[in-house]
Amino acid sequence: MGNIMRDKLPISVIMLTLNEEANLPGAIENVETWAEDIFIVDSLSSDHTVDIALAKGIKVIQRPFTNFGDQWNFALEKLPVYSPWTCKLDPDERFSDQLIADIDLAIQSDNTKAGYGFRRRLWFMGKPMRITQKIIRIWRTGSCRFTDVIVNEHPIIDGKVGFLKGILEHLDSCSLHEWWDKQNRYTTMEAIMRTRGDQLAVAPKIFGNALQRRMFLKKLFPKVPFRFQILFLSDLFGRGAILDGSRGWMWAHLRSELYRMIELKAEEMAQTGYIPEIPRKTGNWDPRVLESKLQQSVLDPR
Repeated sequence: MGNIMRDKLPISVIMLTLNEEANLPGAIENVETWAEDIFIVDSLSSDHTVDIALAKGIKVIQRPFTNFGDQWNFALEKLPVYSPWTCKLDPDERFSDQLIADIDLAIQSDNTKAGYGFRRRLWFMGKPMRITQKIIRIWRTGSCRFTDVIVNEHPIIDGKVGFLKGILEHLDSCSLHEWWDKQNRYTTMEAIMRTRGDQLAVAPKIFGNALQRRMFLKKLFPKVPFRFQILFLSDLFGRGAILDGSRGWMWAHLRSELYRMIELKAEEMAQTGYIPEIPRKTGNWDPRVLESKLQQSVLDPR
């Protein structure tokens, strides 16, 4: 997962961070030799995330976390991105050499596309799985906005989207403790959305585009009998988790339990009448960032 390009591509990479000191060095190393620019929007990390970024010369601003959709739209609206293309990257993701080469060829030879997607390979318990998912992560600068949702935000591209063959590796949490800690926060966010009656990312349509169909299934899911068992079997056999042996079985089982946890948390909120605030783990403002011209140009924290 290195880099085979000699010249940098006309792409600016944007990452959202919150206590990502374990993942950030690898993420920066993965893109710094081929991406034209790198920006980080940090949600007041309490670890060495900002230290790592500044030491590598990365452009950093800080903003308290609101929700994922809002944070991404803020980044797209406020950051001074001058590259023709913009890329969304999570700190635990890595571009394969083949994907970098595919991106290079696509943006140089095809003027008809406004964005590009590709497959992301899931990792679980420190090893790659056979499961992949289609995601959109690159678009022409200014042609994208994100769905206004708390979690599981989706990019909406103004124009045609092409898909590339290369793989993006998702180096998810190495331990089950870390994995569940993250999923516990995400399920709470999903439960908050459900309890408040928030709109889905887009209008659900059974015969719509891929995202609209996905939202239709998400809306329908709570009404399906034996839904958790069906989801488990679908992931195990339909998506091929069984090919990864015991790890695949564990992943499929835990994924079905995440959906159960969303419903349990939503039921608790409905019964108690208490909807918690969006989970946040934040530290303090970094004076080095606050004093920077970039920070002052996009955000007044007072």
